[in-house]
Amino acid sequence: MEYNLNDIVEMKKQHPCKKSNYWKIIRMGADIRIKCLGCGSSVLMERREFEKKLKKIIEKADVEHEENS
Repeated sequence: MEYNLNDIVEMKKQHPCKKSNYWKIIRMGADIRIKCLGCGSSVLMERREFEKKLKKIIEKADVEHEENS
């Protein structure tokens, strides 16, 4: 599955805040940091763990627009 910085993704398990199951990718590298769109808390996990827990990509970030900013 192709995912990039600032994409909105859905994970298999809901965040304990129970406000949202959607997350925004805010850091990518060997580790990936995602931010809960319900409460704003962030979680850092290994790329392999992230890929196992990822359910689907909800919204792709506008990469062309971000590069020009």
